[in-house]
Amino acid sequence: MRLPVYRTVFDTVLTRTDAEDAHHRAFGAWRRLAAVPRLTDLVQATLTRPDPAIGVEVFGKRLPSPLGLAAGFDKNAEGIDALAAWGFGAIEVGTITGQGQPGNDRPRLFRLPQDRAIINRMGFNNDGSAVVADRLRRRAAGPHRDDILLGVNIGKTKVVEAADAPADYVLSATALAPYADYLVVNVSSPNTPGLRDLQAVAALRPLLSAVRAAADGAAGRAVPLLVKIAPDLADADIVEVAELVVELDLAGVVATNTTIARTGLRTDVATVERIGAGGLSGPVLQERSHAVLRLLRAHLPADCVVISVGGVGSATDVLARLADGATLVQAYTAFIYEGPLWVSRVNRELAAARKGQR
Repeated sequence: MRLPVYRTVFDTVLTRTDAEDAHHRAFGAWRRLAAVPRLTDLVQATLTRPDPAIGVEVFGKRLPSPLGLAAGFDKNAEGIDALAAWGFGAIEVGTITGQGQPGNDRPRLFRLPQDRAIINRMGFNNDGSAVVADRLRRRAAGPHRDDILLGVNIGKTKVVEAADAPADYVLSATALAPYADYLVVNVSSPNTPGLRDLQAVAALRPLLSAVRAAADGAAGRAVPLLVKIAPDLADADIVEVAELVVELDLAGVVATNTTIARTGLRTDVATVERIGAGGLSGPVLQERSHAVLRLLRAHLPADCVVISVGGVGSATDVLARLADGATLVQAYTAFIYEGPLWVSRVNRELAAARKGQR
């Protein structure tokens, strides 16, 4: 489907349906198509396989593209290979909690078409670490893509008190780390009460130490561990997180999550107020997310991984993040608004830019 056609369908049809229902239907359709014998191979051969010129090496693995899919799209690790077929070099699943939970009440996912933005207050709805671990085990035992980077994003179960958060994260890490190329500790979603308080270094240090020990022990290897932070942190707090990453010798940082701010939107204020609480993603986040990347790079060693996410909508955005020190770049909202073939378009433009620099 050409991008203009997808945009027309999105603007005239999909925006008139519940956003969460539309997501489940589209994702389900992609998974069913990917299960058709040889269809995925044909799609990749003719449309979506990235040019080898844009390949990157991360955590010892050669990836076909520096563009990855952010956590939140495939919460339950149900369609990793179907999503990879569109041309992503990395897929981050989750957020997954120790215990399965339904998340917040619906409606909880809202589009702002004027801003090509999304507000969500999903609340970590997911099947839980044990169920997702079993799903990942079955994937690993069968045919699957082994040329992509699989990230697993873990968070706190809502009913778990903050004091008990380390044990809850350890539960997830123990179950999921054996199947992860890297593990992300999410302490930055605005939709779980008290979660962002864990970004304070005093709380974050023992949490990350416990998760790393559990992950490495369960996997029988050193599992790269990253922490995902919010764009709403003050610069001084971001520097403290960077210093903690260095102190603990962690693999890196995912920056950033969604924002609780509502500045810079074209959507009328009354509409935004009716939607209410939740994390905002989309182009409005671009400037702050990019600034956080630069700040982290100024305080982290060169070999420390930074996955930049937030407001990424084009190949130009990807190139700018890579130029400023991102190891990988993730997208989410642009994938929703532009459609699956947006990924291959970005990859083609990245390849053209790479070859033009030679």
